[in-house]
Amino acid sequence: MFEYLRRLATTGAAYTASSVLSKLIAVFLLPIYTAYLSPSDYGAAEVMLASVIAASIVIRLGVIEAILRFYYLAGEDRRQVVATGFAALFWVSTLAAALALPFAGPISEALLDRDEPALARLAILGLWTLTLWEYVLALLRLDERARLYFGLTVANVVVTIPITVYLVAVLELGAEAILIGNFGVGAGFLLWRLWVERRRLRLGIDRGLLRRMLRFGLPTMPAELTLYSLNFIDRILIVRLAGLAEAGLYALAIKFANGMQVLSRGFQLAFPPLAYSIADDDDARRAYSLIFTWFAALCAFGVAGLWLLSRTLVDVLAAPEYAEAHTAIGPLATGVALYSMYLVLVVILGRTGRTEFNFPATAAGTATNVVLNVILIPPLGIVGAALALIAAYVVVLALMYALTQRLFPVPYEWGRLALLVAVTAATVGVGEALLPTDGVVAAVTRTALWLAMPALLWASGFLTAAERRALRAMLRPSAVAARLRALRAAQAPDEDTGLRPGPEVYEAAARDEDRPGF
Repeated sequence: MFEYLRRLATTGAAYTASSVLSKLIAVFLLPIYTAYLSPSDYGAAEVMLASVIAASIVIRLGVIEAILRFYYLAGEDRRQVVATGFAALFWVSTLAAALALPFAGPISEALLDRDEPALARLAILGLWTLTLWEYVLALLRLDERARLYFGLTVANVVVTIPITVYLVAVLELGAEAILIGNFGVGAGFLLWRLWVERRRLRLGIDRGLLRRMLRFGLPTMPAELTLYSLNFIDRILIVRLAGLAEAGLYALAIKFANGMQVLSRGFQLAFPPLAYSIADDDDARRAYSLIFTWFAALCAFGVAGLWLLSRTLVDVLAAPEYAEAHTAIGPLATGVALYSMYLVLVVILGRTGRTEFNFPATAAGTATNVVLNVILIPPLGIVGAALALIAAYVVVLALMYALTQRLFPVPYEWGRLALLVAVTAATVGVGEALLPTDGVVAAVTRTALWLAMPALLWASGFLTAAERRALRAMLRPSAVAARLRALRAAQAPDEDTGLRPGPEVYEAAARDEDRPGF
C-alpha cells in the first residue's frame, strides 16, 4: 500500500511544484496589484476570469476527461483519441467565441452590473485560449512529461507577471491589464505548443470515437460546471448583494485560500492515472482508503496554516483597504479542502464508469450554495459567502459518499479521520483564542503552533505502527539519496528506444521537440 503513496507523491510533486511556484509569484505581487487597482477593478477582473473558466467547462463537453480515460482503454487508437479530442475542442471553442463576441455588452452587464464591453471581449477571446491550453497540458500528462509540464507552466507565469505588472502599474489599464496579461501571453505559449504537436493534431473528427468519448465525458460536464459554480455564483451574488468592492475583497481572500488548490491541483492531475492502474478491486479499495486519509491530513495541515496566518498574510501582502479580506481566508481554505476530498470520490466513481451520478450531488450542492448565499451575504458579507461554500461542499461530499459506497465500497478509516479533524480544530481554536492577532509576535507564535501540528498528530497516535516504521525508513538520508538517483534515471529517455522507463501504467514516447534542430 505504501508503494501507491510513493507513486502518487512522485508524480504529483512535479505537477504541484509548478503550481506552488506560480502561486507564490502571484501572491508576492499582490502588493503591486492592490496598490494600483481598486477593490472594484480587482473584483471585476476576477469575476471575468472566473466566468471564462466556467464557460470553458461547458464548451469542453467533458472531452478532456474522456481523452484521459480513452487513451488507456484497450482497443482504442491512441492517435485517434488525441486527434479527435483536439478537433472537437478547436471547433467548439472557436464557434463559442464567435457567437459570444457580439454580445460583449450584455454579458458585462449581467456579470458586473456595469457596462464593460472591452473587458468582456477580452474574456471571450481568453475562452478560446484557456480551452485549448487545457488540452495541451492534458497531452503532457498523457505522455508523463512532468519536467516539460513544469517548465511550460512556470515559463508562462514568469513571462506573464512582468507584462501584467507593466500593464497595471505603467499603462494603468485597470482590470483589462489582468486579462490581457493572462490570456495574451497564454496565447503565445499555446500557439507554440500547437505547432510543436502539429503532427498529432487534426481538424477532422472520427465521429464514432467522438460519440463514445462524449458518452463518457459529457455526463461529467454538468457535474464539473455545477461544482465550479460554487466558486463562481458566490462572486456574482456578492456583486449584486454587497457590491463590486466586496467582490474584490472576496477575490483577494480566494487568492490566499488558493494555496489549498496547489495541493488539490497536483492531486487531481496525479491521482487518476494511479487509481485506474490498480487492476485488483480489493487492492484498489485499500489503496483509496489509505490515500484518502493521508491526503486529508495534508489538506488539514494547509487549512490550519491559512486560518492561523490569514491576518499576517493580508497585512503584509495587500494594501490597507483590503484588510477585511482576512476574515474569509480560513473558511474558504476549508471549502477548498473539502473539494479536494471530493476529487477522490470522483475518481472512484470514474472507476465504475457511472460518471452520470456526479451531477445529482453537485446540483444539490449548488442549490445549497445559492440559497445560503442569499441568506448569509447580506448580514455577514464575504464571511457568509465562505460559510455557504463550506455547507455546499459538505452536501456534495455526503451525497457522493452515499453513491460511491453503493457502487464501489471503500473501507475508509473513520477513526483516524475523526482524530485528524479534532486535532486540526483544536490547533486553530487554540490559536484564535489564545494567541496575538497582530504584529511580529502574532506571526511567530501562530507559525510555531501551525508547524507543531505534525508532532501533535504523531503524539496523538494518528500514524499506525507500520506507517511510523515506513516513515522512518523513507526519511533516512541514504533512502532519500537513492530515490533522487532513481528519479533522475527514470526521467532520462533510453538512447535506443527513446522511451522513458518507469513504473507507471503507460509509456512516454519522446516527442519530436526533444530532437536536436526541431
